[in-house]
Amino acid sequence: MNLQELFENVPSIEIDSLMADSRKKRPNSIFFAQKGMMFDGHRFVSQAIANGAKVIVHSEPIPDKDPEVTYIRVKDVNAVFNRVADVFYGKPSSHLLMFGVTGTNGKSSIACIIRDLMNPISPTGYIGTIAIEYGNVKLPPLLTTPDIDDLHGILADMIDADIKCCTLEASSIGIDQGRINSIDFDVAIFTNLTHDHLDYHGTMENYFNAKKRMFDRLKPSATAITNVDDPRGMDIVADTKAAVVTYGVDNPADYQITSYQLMKDKTLFTLHCGNRDYELETNLVARFNLSNLLAAIAALNVSGVSIEKIAPMLRQIRQIEGRMERIDEGQPFNLIVDFAHTPDGITQLCQFASAITLKGNRIIGITGSAGKRDTAKRRQFGEILDKYTDMIILTEDDPRDESVTEICADIAQGIEHTPYSIIEDRYDAIRQATELADPGDTIIIMGKGDEKFMYRENGREPYAGDDMIAREVLRKYYFGNEGENRDD
Repeated sequence: MNLQELFENVPSIEIDSLMADSRKKRPNSIFFAQKGMMFDGHRFVSQAIANGAKVIVHSEPIPDKDPEVTYIRVKDVNAVFNRVADVFYGKPSSHLLMFGVTGTNGKSSIACIIRDLMNPISPTGYIGTIAIEYGNVKLPPLLTTPDIDDLHGILADMIDADIKCCTLEASSIGIDQGRINSIDFDVAIFTNLTHDHLDYHGTMENYFNAKKRMFDRLKPSATAITNVDDPRGMDIVADTKAAVVTYGVDNPADYQITSYQLMKDKTLFTLHCGNRDYELETNLVARFNLSNLLAAIAALNVSGVSIEKIAPMLRQIRQIEGRMERIDEGQPFNLIVDFAHTPDGITQLCQFASAITLKGNRIIGITGSAGKRDTAKRRQFGEILDKYTDMIILTEDDPRDESVTEICADIAQGIEHTPYSIIEDRYDAIRQATELADPGDTIIIMGKGDEKFMYRENGREPYAGDDMIAREVLRKYYFGNEGENRDD
């Protein structure tokens, strides 16, 4: 694409790519000197030029300009980056039915449920914490909400693969940093607002306002779907131009579950919408998954898919990797892996464990807390586990350059009655939990889910994922040579 198609009063230069990271080689590119949390792109202009940038978009003065490079000074680099990326990639989001999901908990579950229910009707992609998926393509995740260039590039690839719809997880940090400002959403969903990311946002009000900006930017023809069971559910759509649709389990809503029966392997429920009641069944379990499922049903229905068409698909929703995932290798106890990493998420998981664990059996909880992130929630984790579990194993969870033992000690400040141990190596923690479990007990492993990495002192390192490790230790230790006599 020629630079003159992107900017006025500029020379004719062929542009082959866009650059946000000066370390990556991008021949014939435009480098956008963004100001981030830790780094200012203006400091890396020389590196960007060395790696192929022919044009620099900047907001601050650039000394010692290279005569072979074109410099474009603007007031807001981020806004220009959004506009240029959208045009450069052919405005991909405007050619897709775009679903955006934001909230503290449930983003991945709702986005994946929408993807799975919509796919048989119209080819649908997914971008989020778990992966990047469309058609036969499955790629490892980038950020929960990718950077501007990556995001538009992925959407363009979906268009080329004949994908018609896309579900996107919109994190509060991604929204705050303007990564989705040029995404043309058709449906936006709010899940809930509980304690998270306060190391970045500072206060709950700042956290709320970051998420609210997604709804404030919606076009009039879009639909904002909000959870009225959350205290901020209506506040978040107060200034939106979009049509507002509500969902809830505990409160009257456009889409409301008026009764339900939770079972170990399925849920029966009554959905009330459009002056009708629908008796439905799903293979999803746990009370909080009802809310997630309800949001997904509302999103499909406002997009033109009838409840009658949705209903039979609810019985066979694909297991969402690392989200409320029941690990069953034939062992006589329950083992659940979940991404829960907030006080609310851990509470909901513990409540489900309590519901499926018979009196006289134990709940064994395994968790940690991220290093260099929102330390205020660590003690809360301990308090919640102290209330619901019978045994606690504290371990690593993206410790970065913090001491795992010290992080675990912070969590332990909230533990008053429940016996606990600290096992720094997460693999060993999971293994020991399976060795301690008796028939009928429930193990809940919280924090990592299916994530294939661990942030340690030297950066991001490979990690098998809690789901894979749980399966491995059951096969190798519980049913292997060391576990031959477990039932004796």
